[in-house]
Amino acid sequence: MANQTNPKPQPSDGKSNSPSGRSPSWLLYILLALLLGQAIFYFNGSQTEEISWSRFKQEMLGNGDVYKIDVINQQKAEVYIKSEALNSSRYPEVDSSQAGPHFTFNIGSLDNFQETLDANQETTGNSIDLAFQERTDWVGSILSWTLPILIIIGIWIFILRRMRPGAGMGGGGGNIFDIGKSKAKLFEKGSSDVTFKDVAGLEEVKVEVKEVVDFLKNPSRYTKLGAKIPKGVLLVGPPGTGKTLLARAVAGQAEVPFYSISGSEFVEMFVGVGASRVRDLFKKAKQNSPSIIFIDEIDAIGRSRGKNAAMQANDERENTLNQILTEMDGFGTNTGVIVMAATNRGDVLDRALLRPGRFDRQIYLELPTRTERKAILEVHTKPLAMSDDIDLDTLAAQTPGFSGADIANVCNEAALIAARRSKEQVEMKDFYDATDRVIAGLEKKSKIISEGEKKVIAHHEAGHATASWFLKHADNLLKVSVVPRGRSLGAAWYLPQEHVIYNTDQFMDRICTALGGRAAEEIIFGKVSSGALDDLEKVTKQAYTMVAYYGLNEKLGNISYYDSTGQSEQSLQKPYSEATAQVIDEEVHKLVETAYQRTLNLLRDHRSQLEELAQLLLTKEVAFKDDLVAIFGERTQEVEA
Repeated sequence: MANQTNPKPQPSDGKSNSPSGRSPSWLLYILLALLLGQAIFYFNGSQTEEISWSRFKQEMLGNGDVYKIDVINQQKAEVYIKSEALNSSRYPEVDSSQAGPHFTFNIGSLDNFQETLDANQETTGNSIDLAFQERTDWVGSILSWTLPILIIIGIWIFILRRMRPGAGMGGGGGNIFDIGKSKAKLFEKGSSDVTFKDVAGLEEVKVEVKEVVDFLKNPSRYTKLGAKIPKGVLLVGPPGTGKTLLARAVAGQAEVPFYSISGSEFVEMFVGVGASRVRDLFKKAKQNSPSIIFIDEIDAIGRSRGKNAAMQANDERENTLNQILTEMDGFGTNTGVIVMAATNRGDVLDRALLRPGRFDRQIYLELPTRTERKAILEVHTKPLAMSDDIDLDTLAAQTPGFSGADIANVCNEAALIAARRSKEQVEMKDFYDATDRVIAGLEKKSKIISEGEKKVIAHHEAGHATASWFLKHADNLLKVSVVPRGRSLGAAWYLPQEHVIYNTDQFMDRICTALGGRAAEEIIFGKVSSGALDDLEKVTKQAYTMVAYYGLNEKLGNISYYDSTGQSEQSLQKPYSEATAQVIDEEVHKLVETAYQRTLNLLRDHRSQLEELAQLLLTKEVAFKDDLVAIFGERTQEVEA
């Protein structure tokens, strides 16, 4: 939410537009004027040339050119030269028409000065008019004691202006006196450019959120029946599913003030700052009620209290959470303020925060389905110049597991790729390449791979493809590539079937597919390589999930050690005994080995087709669906190893 509400223009009344009504610039102008005046006075009064005592004594007194001396404050002497001496060539630096004084010098010792004059008068007989004067530099004297006071006053005015409530809001942000003030951004009606029309694929969620906005617009419709307006709505879902976008749409649709802030903005190094900001935020929201407060990433301050306190003690965060709990449902009234919050870690939030009366509604945002992905693609492809061959249904089918943010990234990458290729329109091939770029990373054409390694990689990927083609429950294969991308040296691209639940046969087919690469290496080369690291990691996690979580193991039976509350993450102990852990390890090993032997038997039966596909990959680097059909024949879901 980068847009800030623009203040409405106010009619000019001749005053300063600064928040305090006037600016301290007048103080600066006065200081500059005083300094300038002193400088002018100093330079205008200092045109007399200053000389040394020796020149005065030897040249001026010795020649009898002096007729008058004024001693100023018993420190400085002003010398007046006779007119006939000025007309001579001895004093070319002095204008003969100048009345004087003509020279000045510091007398040093007054007694020595007078003795020198007396001695000169006795010797030369030249009588000099000597006068003593006392002068005061009023400007210098005044500035000597007023200037420090004015500087102190100026600093004090600056500090007071910075202490003014709201002086740092949306401004410099470095004001230490505003550290306890809320940093929430206020969105008025029409200030957000995102509406519910810009949110695709979340139809059920939008219904819930629209109802919240309607609560504030038409509260009487609900209160006349005795209903209470919900106090809080929590949006929970994986990253990129549109939680913050939905909140921005609420800001664009709501005809009430909308305060947006991140959970991390409550936390500072100073004690009590978080709670103070919470109080200030709710105070502003209540003053402008009905209103909405949106806290993004609330898990930054809403984590459960008391879990492993010895290792994760954070009193300041807990104080902030306590203040939120009090503001949302404490002794004080909170009428007309609805709190919306978003997080992708709903399992770590404190139970007191989730109870009815605080966050009454918890809305879960899942990864979009195929239909929802198509709707999201329609939104993000609107600004693109697309060719006629674009098929959004195919793109939606080829992006399973993608969030809304991922799909937006694919669309942007496709446009960048088309521009890089100097095309006038974005074509389907650009979307295919963009999908590969997002999933597997940038294509590394300059990566040096030896011929021997290429053969291993080609047979490895051919093993994945062959296994998946002849397994009933494996995902549909789209293409196979041995072009290095990201950290991968090759890849097989699938079109996953989007199931809600999986049985043992489906899990086993997926594990066999993942083991197809290593099995192919063993069959063709008689030894295996390190290239199956990612495959083995996935297989191991999947096998442990089947045994320990889903209860799909006959020996362990219908037991699950999964902890949906997330408390086991904070515990150093496992929820089962050492004996059970040994049984789990043994069953996982047995399951993986069974799947591996099954994969070896499958690939041995289709070795000729595997080698044919590997040779094709060594030649073309990429094998598409038509190439696979030509090698393996049409695939049917009834085929089973």
